[in-house]
Amino acid sequence: MKKIETTILLLVCFIGFSQQKTIDQKVNALLKQMTLEEKIGQLNQYTGNNQATGPITINPNKETEIKKGLIGSMLNVLGTKYTRQYQELAMQSRLKIPLLFGQDVVHGYKTTFPLPLAEAASWDLEAMELSARIAAIEASASGIHWTFAPMVDVSRDPRWGRVMEGAGEDTYLGSRIAYARVKGFQGNLGDVNSVMACVKHFAAYGAAVGGRDYNSVDMSERMLWETYLPPFKAALDAGAATFMNSFNDINGIPATANKYLQRDILKGKWNFQGFIVSDWGSIGEMVNHGFSKDNKEAALQAITAGSDMDMESNAYRYHLAELVKENKVPIALIDDAVKRILHKKFELGLFDNPYKYSNPEREQAALNNPEHRKAARDIAAKSIVLLKNEKNILPLSKDTKTIAFIGPLVKEHKQNMGFWAVELPELDYDKQVVSQWEGVQNKIGNSTKLLYAKGCEIEGDNKDGFAEAIAVANQADVVILSIGERADMSGEAKSRSNIHLPGVQEELVKAIQATGKPVVVLINAGRPLVFNWTADNVPAIAYTWWLGSEAGNAIADVLFGDYNPSGKLPMSFPREEGQIPIYYNHFNTGRPAPNETAFNYVSAYTDLKNSPRFPFGYGLSYTTFEYSDLKLSKNKIKSTESIAVSLNVKNSGKVAGEEVVQLYLRDKVGSVVRPIIELKDFQKIKLNAGETKTIKFIIDKEKLSFYNAALQWIAEPGDFDLMIGSSSSDIRLKTTFEFVK
Repeated sequence: MKKIETTILLLVCFIGFSQQKTIDQKVNALLKQMTLEEKIGQLNQYTGNNQATGPITINPNKETEIKKGLIGSMLNVLGTKYTRQYQELAMQSRLKIPLLFGQDVVHGYKTTFPLPLAEAASWDLEAMELSARIAAIEASASGIHWTFAPMVDVSRDPRWGRVMEGAGEDTYLGSRIAYARVKGFQGNLGDVNSVMACVKHFAAYGAAVGGRDYNSVDMSERMLWETYLPPFKAALDAGAATFMNSFNDINGIPATANKYLQRDILKGKWNFQGFIVSDWGSIGEMVNHGFSKDNKEAALQAITAGSDMDMESNAYRYHLAELVKENKVPIALIDDAVKRILHKKFELGLFDNPYKYSNPEREQAALNNPEHRKAARDIAAKSIVLLKNEKNILPLSKDTKTIAFIGPLVKEHKQNMGFWAVELPELDYDKQVVSQWEGVQNKIGNSTKLLYAKGCEIEGDNKDGFAEAIAVANQADVVILSIGERADMSGEAKSRSNIHLPGVQEELVKAIQATGKPVVVLINAGRPLVFNWTADNVPAIAYTWWLGSEAGNAIADVLFGDYNPSGKLPMSFPREEGQIPIYYNHFNTGRPAPNETAFNYVSAYTDLKNSPRFPFGYGLSYTTFEYSDLKLSKNKIKSTESIAVSLNVKNSGKVAGEEVVQLYLRDKVGSVVRPIIELKDFQKIKLNAGETKTIKFIIDKEKLSFYNAALQWIAEPGDFDLMIGSSSSDIRLKTTFEFVK
């Protein structure tokens, strides 16, 4: 029997090797037939015109180039009708090499899910993988082969608008989420329901100085390796097909021409076999950086550093052939980039069937699958973070006689989509997106009266609507206020120096709170905002981010207790912009502040607490959880050993709920200073009222390791604090153990 199993295993390995070899052989055979101009064409990506309806219009010059095989990929072409027509042009080329169609499918396609930062607040890896899977099913059914997601940049500055696109401030959480999202998008690559992931932005874009988009990044190599690179490595370990470099320069070298990042690390040390695409125009932008004198030099620098595909710069299209003929670019560099791209096209099955993804019947079925909406509603509810709930105002009773629903975002539809939603022209957003007003209407019975007042706009200083809002509030038993940003106030190129609630919205909150009515505030945003008066004075606050197609229903599910909120913050919320960047896993310094009021000759502000308004990992529930019986299998381990950690968690409240049990470590003494606390594991569990579960974790050498001053990944002997709790600042159980040689 064992011999048979061994034979089968060898046969499976041989078949896998043969298939791999077959693709390589096909790529090499095709490459031999290609002219230099055709090779360079594969490295060239153009934008379409975001069509999903109406007659197709193609720039005549682009049409000619496609027919000549001088374009390898298109982006912003939506729908099977249009991707097929572009692909038919490519099939008129000499070698009939199919086009790749890419799109920013960041948090859903037709079915829009919560913003990635909001999904990260769910701490539910299975839910995030499912969200990406559904997005892939819908996008691939519309002719898309490739999504420019996930963004895995660690982000510690909420002024940066693109925090909405990532997983927040923590390296470990971000790495776990990166892995899940890649798995969700790609599934079994080549399956018709999957799309290639594109991990971005390589690298350290989230550390842009001042939180200003496209700005420079300056950091030590150790910080780069320990904090910013691990989510990229996790995505690669998940099988990510492509990477995108970033707009920023890092330590003076634009990422697009950064050989250290692209060739030494990604394609070298990490052995990445996919291809790298530039960000939009980033090759040409190196002229603005002052790193390249013109587009020709930029093309030379980018291809030499390892950037395989040029998105919208035309630098490769117009200059690479000349650079090869001048012996400035070895043909081997061109061939390597082309092979990487062709390999993915073969892997997707596009050479066998260029129209594989162009099935209108499948498109209609995928885009109108009711199960996708159910998943969107569930994931949206999981993403809501309950920040405050004094006197248990929430959940609201469905028998409440009169509810006042006030604020500029109550009846909005499209706003709930958030930034980076795919705007399909045929969509009727009033029908596609459930407003918060509609969600509450769907939840309450006929005996409940629902009153409305807008109160004010999102921006501006006009308070003319306050009087009506106050009058409506005075008629109600409870008031729900929906306030926050516009959807387009966070996202790419949406950095803000002031992240307080915009306009006069907080003054509206003050006016409604003054009525004496119970008030619940919903805050809609793509980033952490500052809302100190509201946080201090309003009894109930839920952070609802931007939740997508099912926003209204999901919010109503939480408001009325059909879903018990379980979200935890993936980013620290500052008290003021002056604290930024603020993050939980900072160093202790030589003069740590002993408490929140001390500031004399210690590392502290004289006019502000050091702590965030709401810490990383924080989030409330409608029930309570008790932690007890922390046990370690041993108190001392060697490098080949591990510690089994166990504890009991009890739902000590009256309703079922979910808790994110968070495990943190502190290396008390190191050859380089270590953070005061670091997330190293977590589990999200569901407990019925009164139920107790035993939770288990494993601590091994990998969880104790870090990069030392020589950039060696090591674990050093010494004492470690082990902390388990409900957030980074709510540690329930603590003990110590020792790591020895």
